[in-house]
Amino acid sequence: MCGIAGIISSNSNNINSWVRSMSKTILHRGPDDSGIWQEGNICLGHQRLSVIDLSTAGCQPMHSHTGRYSIVFNGEIYNLSEIKNNLKNVEKNIFWRGYSDTEVLLTAIEILGIEKTLEISRGMFAFAFWDREDKTLTIVRDRIGEKPIYYGQIANSFIFASELKAFRALPFGNFQIDIDSLSLMLRYGYIPSPGSIYKNVFKLTPGTLLKVSEKMLILEKKTWWSLNKIKKNIQTNIFNGKDIEAVEILDKKLRLATQEQMIADVPLGAMLSGGIDSSLIVSLMQNQSSKPINTFTIGFDDNEYNEAGYAKLVANHLGTNHTELYVTDKDAMNIIPSLPNIYDEPFGDSSQIPTFLVSKLTRKHVTVSLSGDGGDELFGGYNRYLWASTIWQTIKWVPPPLRKLIALAILIIPANKWNILSKFISQISFSKLRVNNYGDKMHKIGEIIQANSKESMYLNIVSQWQGILPFIKEVKPITIFKELTSYSNIYSFEDQMMEIDMLTYLPDDILVKLDRAAMSNSLETRLPFLDTRVMDFAWNIPLDMKIRKGQNKWLLRQVLNKYVPDSLMNRPKQGFSIPLGNWLRGSLRDWAENLLSKKNLESGGFLNSKPIHKIWQQHLKGRNMQHALWNILMFQSWREKWD
Repeated sequence: MCGIAGIISSNSNNINSWVRSMSKTILHRGPDDSGIWQEGNICLGHQRLSVIDLSTAGCQPMHSHTGRYSIVFNGEIYNLSEIKNNLKNVEKNIFWRGYSDTEVLLTAIEILGIEKTLEISRGMFAFAFWDREDKTLTIVRDRIGEKPIYYGQIANSFIFASELKAFRALPFGNFQIDIDSLSLMLRYGYIPSPGSIYKNVFKLTPGTLLKVSEKMLILEKKTWWSLNKIKKNIQTNIFNGKDIEAVEILDKKLRLATQEQMIADVPLGAMLSGGIDSSLIVSLMQNQSSKPINTFTIGFDDNEYNEAGYAKLVANHLGTNHTELYVTDKDAMNIIPSLPNIYDEPFGDSSQIPTFLVSKLTRKHVTVSLSGDGGDELFGGYNRYLWASTIWQTIKWVPPPLRKLIALAILIIPANKWNILSKFISQISFSKLRVNNYGDKMHKIGEIIQANSKESMYLNIVSQWQGILPFIKEVKPITIFKELTSYSNIYSFEDQMMEIDMLTYLPDDILVKLDRAAMSNSLETRLPFLDTRVMDFAWNIPLDMKIRKGQNKWLLRQVLNKYVPDSLMNRPKQGFSIPLGNWLRGSLRDWAENLLSKKNLESGGFLNSKPIHKIWQQHLKGRNMQHALWNILMFQSWREKWD
C-alpha cells in the first residue's frame, strides 16, 4: 500500500521538484521510503508503505528487467506466486531481484502485456507505468476501485496522483469547483466517478486503463473489467445446487481469499464490529491461524450506537487477541476539523469518524488489517433491499395521482406527531416493538412513493436531500444515476439495487471512506469479499440465497454459523454510526451555525441559504435531518480549507 504521483510536462526543468512536492502531501500513504525518477519530460514519484519484501528490492519507482518499463504501484497483488509460476511457463530464465508483488506485476506486463496481466491478477491496485519504447504512460485502476487515482490535464501538463491534495501542491493550476459534482455530493453524500470536486480533474473509473502519449494526448481509455459483462456471463448459467452445496462453496472461496490476503511481512489484524461480515472474516482468519489473531473495536457509551459488546462476545468465542477502545463524544468530534484534509474533497458519510478512530487504534498495533466491507452489496445486506421491493410491489398498481395524494397526507403530519402516534399505538397494543424515528421513516415513505418507476424510487431512497437542491441556480448533472432506466428488466429489483450500489456507493463512498481513514493512519486494509472468485460466485447464486423469508445475507449467515453460534449474531443490522443528530443539536451546534450562517453559505456563490436554514430549523425541532445537513457542513468545512 503506497502513494503515487507523476507528471508529463513540456517543462522538464521543474517536474522533479513538482513531483517531489506532490509526494510530500501523501507521505502518510507511505512513510517507510520514497523515490523520484525522471526521464526527459516524464517524472514519477512514490511513497512506500513496506508490507511485502521489506528490502530495497521492493523500492519504487521500479524498472523492468529489460529497462523498457518504469512503474509506480499502489496496492497489493495477492496471487503473486501463481503469476510467477505462469511466467515460468513462458520465460524460463527470469532473474528475480526480490519477491515484491510490484516486481512480479512489472515482469508480467513485460512478458504477457498489460491486458493479460490484469486478467490474471487478483488484488487491489492503482498504478502507472511508462513505456520507453512507445513513449506512453498508462494508468490503471482495479476492478471495484479499492485504490484511488486522480488525473487531469492542467496548464499544459498531464498529472496523476493517489489523492487530490497532491494536485494542490503544484505552483500552477486554476482549480475551480465543478457544480455538477457538488450537486451529486449534496444529494448522495459523495461524488461518483469519474467526477471530482474540481473541473478537469477526474477519478479513473474502476476497471479502467488510460493511455497517454508524451505529447499528453489521450490515446486510449478502455474498460478492462466490467461488472455488467461479468454478471451477464455468469447469470446465463445460474447456480442451481442445493443450499448445503452453496454454503460449502462460499466457505471455500472465502477461506482461500482470506488466506491469500493474510500474507504479509508485517504485523496483521482485523477490524471487528461484531456484525455478520467482519465476524465471518475474523472467523476465517482465526480458523487458519496457529495463534490468536489481533482484532480491534471501538465503542461508544451511547448504547444505540455501540456494537463493541457484540464484537467482544465474538472475539471471546473465537479466541482472538482483542483490543477495544471506548471513545467519548469529544474524541470523535476532535476529528472533525481534520476531515477536509483527510478526504480532500467534500465527503458526507459521517461514519468516516468512527472509521478513522478504529483505523487509528488498529495502526498502533499492526500495519495491515482485514475488513468485511463489500459483503452488503454482494449478498443483499442493506435493509433497503428488503423493504424497497415490498413498497414498490405495493404501490406500482396505485395510479400516480392517488399516490401523490397519499404522500401529501403523510407529509402534512409533522414527524414529531408521527412519533407520538407510534408511541401511543405501541402502548395501547401492549407491543414491545417500538420503531425509532418513526416520523422520519413515514416522511421518507411519503417522499419515495411518488416515484414513477422503481429506479427513480431507489434514487429517492438513497438521496439525502429530497427535492430541489439548495443552489442559487438549479443543476441537473448527468451521471451513471441518470442511466438507471436502461438497466435490464430481466433481473429482480433487488439485483438492480445491488448492482447500482456496486457501481456507485461501494467504490465512491464505502471504499473512499475506508481508504482515506486507514491511509491517513498509514494502515493498509484488505477486503476478502472483493476477491474476484467471491464476487463471481455472489452474482452466480439466485436471489433466494441472499434474501430469504425477509432475512438478508442468508447465505453468509449459514457460513458464519459454522464458526459462530447464531445466538451471538441474531439481531437487527445496526451499522457503523455516531449520534450525529444529537450532536448537531448540542455540542456541535455553535460550529454548525457558524458554517450555516447566511454570509458563509452564500459567500461561495453556489448555495441559497433559505432552504438550508429551513431544514436546520426542522432538525432543531426534532426531525432528524442530519444527513442532508452534514453534506452541507462538510462542503462548507472543505471550502474553509481548500477553496
